[in-house]
Amino acid sequence: MRNFYEILEVEKNVTKEELKRSYKKLAKKYHPDLNPGDEVAEAKFKEISYAYEVLADDEKRQIYDVYGEEGLKGNMGGSGGGGFGGFSDIFDDIFDIFGGSRSNRYEYANRKDMPKKGPDARVDITLDFFEAIFGVEKEISVKVREECSHCHGSKMEPGSEKHTCETCNGSGQVTSEQNTPFGRFVRTSACEDCNGTGEVIEKPCKECGGRGSKARTKKLKVNIPKGVDTGNIISLRNQGSVGENGGENGDIFVYIRVRSDAVFKREGNDIYLNIPISYSDAVLGAKIKVPTLEKIVDYDIPKGTTGGTVFRLKGEGVPYVNRDKQRGDLFFKVDIIIPKKVSNEQRKLLEELRETEPEVAENKKSFLDKLKNLFD
Repeated sequence: MRNFYEILEVEKNVTKEELKRSYKKLAKKYHPDLNPGDEVAEAKFKEISYAYEVLADDEKRQIYDVYGEEGLKGNMGGSGGGGFGGFSDIFDDIFDIFGGSRSNRYEYANRKDMPKKGPDARVDITLDFFEAIFGVEKEISVKVREECSHCHGSKMEPGSEKHTCETCNGSGQVTSEQNTPFGRFVRTSACEDCNGTGEVIEKPCKECGGRGSKARTKKLKVNIPKGVDTGNIISLRNQGSVGENGGENGDIFVYIRVRSDAVFKREGNDIYLNIPISYSDAVLGAKIKVPTLEKIVDYDIPKGTTGGTVFRLKGEGVPYVNRDKQRGDLFFKVDIIIPKKVSNEQRKLLEELRETEPEVAENKKSFLDKLKNLFD
């Protein structure tokens, strides 16, 4: 399995600036323009570019750190939505390496034949406590853009043609000059007549308005694995909006939120709960019933148990994501219940007990002696 940090020759705690510096150094070393005909260098350049695309994006980096490269292909992902911009930032970095101007960057990134990945989409879902622990299948609805069935993504009516834009002569951009007190400024922008494509369509598609895609609500079934928690992300690779010019579809990122439970409290993969026991059970010891996530088990409380004592049931916690055989633990704390009202018979028994508690009486006497010495 590839390690993106090793590919970029950085440590896992690398900062964004350090990551960018290392990427620039490696990109310059392996760039195809500097290594013409070298297939190994070209493959290496693609590898470091993809690694940088992932690690430079906070959301994708979180998914990769928790779930590895598989998480980016449709398995579980860790801590996002719109903001996965593809390679636009990488193009900026490449031109920084070779000293390109901003207009050159624009021209390179907006070539009319340049494949563009479709936009990503975000969906938020809320799971019940036990759905998150044991996994569940959920149906989601998400708005995406899909290829127009009428023009098949060509953006024009069947039988129509497109020709070179006369305004920009096919470059997709226009240049304007402006004289100011500070000198002459040259501004490059997208050609409005062809929307930066360099071509003009005679008859745009009537069904999609010349966009090549149509919006629709897409329904998908998502398998939520065992052990997910609030903040986890599931990535559905290439299930988002259609790309342009042969570019791949965008991704769908499913954000998880988990409801709390009235009995169980979750911290990571461990479970915590409080169990009330009687005073007599605490003193004499007893076999009590302890609820776990899947069943009720018997547990022997030793005699002389004090309130607040915590006991552990190993392996009765939450399953680890994609590691079903590994689970956290369950911890339960005993709370000794002191009755506010007692019957006459109970009162009599308690008074008799008080008379036969030499250990308590001795501790009480010692405590009072210490108080007396404190104020003497």
